[in-house]
Amino acid sequence: MPGKWTSINPPEAIRLYHHLGVQQEKTGRTGFDLHVVHVDTSDVEDNTAGAALMHVVQKRFPRHIYSSILLSDVYDSEEALSVLNMQEPETNKAIEEHTALHDRLSALLASLPSATSRVDMIQILRTRLAVRFAKLNGCEAILWGESTTRLAERTLAETAKGRGFALPWNTADGESPHGLAIYYPMRDLLKKELIAHAAHAQPPLTPLLWEESRRVAVSTKNVTIDELMAQYFETVEKDYPSIVANVVKTTGKLKAPVTSADDAACELCHMPLVERRFQVEQHCDGQSNDSIQAEAPLCYGCARTMPEDTGLLP
Repeated sequence: MPGKWTSINPPEAIRLYHHLGVQQEKTGRTGFDLHVVHVDTSDVEDNTAGAALMHVVQKRFPRHIYSSILLSDVYDSEEALSVLNMQEPETNKAIEEHTALHDRLSALLASLPSATSRVDMIQILRTRLAVRFAKLNGCEAILWGESTTRLAERTLAETAKGRGFALPWNTADGESPHGLAIYYPMRDLLKKELIAHAAHAQPPLTPLLWEESRRVAVSTKNVTIDELMAQYFETVEKDYPSIVANVVKTTGKLKAPVTSADDAACELCHMPLVERRFQVEQHCDGQSNDSIQAEAPLCYGCARTMPEDTGLLP
């Protein structure tokens, strides 16, 4: 029985559409099914083009299964709900059940200390939704559509945000702490190469590609780490593409720490709390493993997104 994979990126869905067509012509069957998912974040950020693009891609490539889910749907999960309720500020903890979910999500994001923290939270929730959707629909793997350029951006951005320990899981192909395999089929292609291919294909694929708008901030205070990295690599990629590729290749050499089912995981991003285990092994403060985990259910990156002095942590 063919496996079912979840894809989150229209360009990747386009490429696999043709691959499945070739399989069907040669053997009369396909080796897998593809379920394309769009996580709609238009309620909390300027991303209104995503839903329209999804409809255009579906109309042109109908062989795949398509679904769209709202970012606020993360509140439908009891496990996620307990974590998000814990992060909400005191003024929002008494929100009534009938309050619109997107209002709750907007309130949570508005309470975070910086623009970078808000983008970080949106990315974490998007990943949680994709993983939950894949598991509920019996998918065997998740395919992210990041190019070499996007992976390079993410590598430096995640490191700057205190998530460098998770790079082996967040940028590599294979099994992940989420309980599903994750792959990046376009990891060897630069963004400019994908755009060039889309323009030269017949018929052109350019109308199906969504170009992220780079907003110009009034002050550097409003620029996120992710935006800075995107601007940097957009410039570097034009004249020095090898630098972009080397960032991804170097990151690919990192080995993920050996973990077990008994290891604690961050309650927000689900990454293993490897730094907490390191503290125990080094006997830095004489605390037991249980006490450290109880005091720090979040990894270092998530703790920076929601620092204790904001009152967002219990």
